Amino acid sequence: MITRTNLAEQLRDYQIRSANHWASLSFFSSTSNVSSRAEVVKAALWLSVFVILTASAFVSLYFGYIWPSVFLSSQAVVLFFCLRYMRLNKLSKRRQRRLLP
Repeated sequence: MITRTNLAEQLRDYQIRSANHWASLSFFSSTSNVSSRAEVVKAALWLSVFVILTASAFVSLYFGYIWPSVFLSSQAVVLFFCLRYMRLNKLSKRRQRRLLP
């Protein structure tokens, strides 16, 4: 029989299992929830590429090279928006699959 205590225990177990320890990396992941090691590694690689691009843009701006700085910062912004678009695209495909019988 389903009781209130059983439901509360199941909810607690679910929350513990679905706890996201990699919330900061979900920004650079193609999925909304980073759960497996492969997704963590992939998100960490995209994060490192993004950090390298932005750091290079700031260093080139510091040394007075305006156009390389603009190019590198625009590449970082494009990378960010492409990752965001890929995530939204995956989520919409997943939602469409759920709606189909």
